[in-house]
Amino acid sequence: MKNSSTKILTIAVIILLLANLALVYVIMKEKKGFDRKEGRKDPMEMMMKELKMTEQQQADFKNMKDEHFKNIRPLFDSMRMAKTDFFALMKDSTTSDSSIEAGEQRVLDQQRKLDLMTFGHFKRVRSLFSAEQLPKYDSFINKMMDRRRGSPRDTSKEKSPDQR
Repeated sequence: MKNSSTKILTIAVIILLLANLALVYVIMKEKKGFDRKEGRKDPMEMMMKELKMTEQQQADFKNMKDEHFKNIRPLFDSMRMAKTDFFALMKDSTTSDSSIEAGEQRVLDQQRKLDLMTFGHFKRVRSLFSAEQLPKYDSFINKMMDRRRGSPRDTSKEKSPDQR
């Protein structure tokens, strides 16, 4: 009797394992695999298509983007170093609160510089577009920022200024 129970249990486990493997396969196929980059499109291409940018707008945008990244890259390096230094403080149990606050402030200063440069970049890019393209650009930037935060915003529930 023990032998038949063990056989049945073994068969059940194998069936469950095969069912799980089939389920994982179906999920991966629906999501086109676990590689997040596979389904991701280049934001620049998406924006060009969505805003129906002219050739000149595309060329100007590409130049502005390249210049922005050239200027901002050193700030990313500074931010990385500031964060490395900041988190290194936790290794020392005698680190003072003022040292922690100073390290945090260096990180915040770098983030502030990055944010201001990025804001300025998007504002300059905005000047490339016609009056008809501006609402689409503004909407595109909002969607992009929502994606970065990881929380899509439901604008249908937002209150207008007179409802607040």
